[in-house]
Amino acid sequence: MDKIIAQLEGVLQRYDELEEMMADPEVINDTQRYLQVTKEEGSLREVVQKYKHYKQVQHDIRESEEVLSDSDDAELEELAKEDLANLKAEKEQLDHEILVLMLPKDPNDDKNIIMEIRGAAGGDEASLFAADLLSMYQKYAERQGWTFEIIDENRTDVGGFKEVAVMITGTQVYSKLKYENGAHRVQRVPVTESAGRVHTSTATVAVMPEYDDIDFKLDPKDIRVDVYRSSGAGGQHINKTSSAVRMTHIPTGIVVAMQDQRSQQQNRERAMQILRTRVYDFYETENRSKYDEKRKSAVGTGDRSERIRTYNYPQNRVTDHRIGLTLNKLDRIMNGDLGEIIDALIVHDQTDKLEHLQDVGA
Repeated sequence: MDKIIAQLEGVLQRYDELEEMMADPEVINDTQRYLQVTKEEGSLREVVQKYKHYKQVQHDIRESEEVLSDSDDAELEELAKEDLANLKAEKEQLDHEILVLMLPKDPNDDKNIIMEIRGAAGGDEASLFAADLLSMYQKYAERQGWTFEIIDENRTDVGGFKEVAVMITGTQVYSKLKYENGAHRVQRVPVTESAGRVHTSTATVAVMPEYDDIDFKLDPKDIRVDVYRSSGAGGQHINKTSSAVRMTHIPTGIVVAMQDQRSQQQNRERAMQILRTRVYDFYETENRSKYDEKRKSAVGTGDRSERIRTYNYPQNRVTDHRIGLTLNKLDRIMNGDLGEIIDALIVHDQTDKLEHLQDVGA
């Protein structure tokens, strides 16, 4: 813990500097700099308050210990013992809370996301399961007060999705849904199965933090843009104008086609938004793969081919294989009640990171 304390002293010193800067007229008059300073101050405030409280508790512990060693008053000693027990319990709790606050922050946690769901192995049944997952995430988003918008879809004749992309916006979206990245397996009797046999199918979920032009800039020379006439429902406007847009990122070969918006400009903007996110995710995945070769994270690598969860309909059971969690309430989970699983994944991830942090700080 000594190394952690040394880090905390550095954080405290930096916080004091930031408070002085926030009162400096020169900084106040520079809007951009003032915003940067207040943002950094806000990011450190909680850990600083917690650490100051921690130092006060340590001081109170020393005082109680001195009373016990110096006093001959039995009643005073009893009170000091009681205080000491409470203070030590509080210190232990603060130790844990401070360690959690000192964990490395994922810079993407406060971002919105683009989520892509694809029917994988299992034909029609896989596409129907993809639709069920879409509904599950939509209901979970509603519970969180997030906005959920379908931005691209490829439906199948049976009412499922070969693939569907959605944008989810709100508070801390990526921090909660990043663990959904991977292959989801379903075990159930398909509607088309006359003999009542249980089939196994899969759908994949990709969760990508949304990046804007400030976060990640694509070189226009690397992008080929094709426009063409939209197809499908939409009336005369959609069929007679070349409003659909296809963008190809040449270095990676990633293609985004967009025709759902009413104008070519709207389709261009949406296609660029998705392309930027997919390209960034491509490069990030490469970096993450190199990192994971050295050390896998607590909840797996996030590889989309990795089976992360099984949904067993006959037994009303959901199992998350990364943390060995089984819940017998599949009906509620498919209705958007994902909180227990997501909370367990966050705690498991934090525990793993805490162990690593304590090893480093030992």
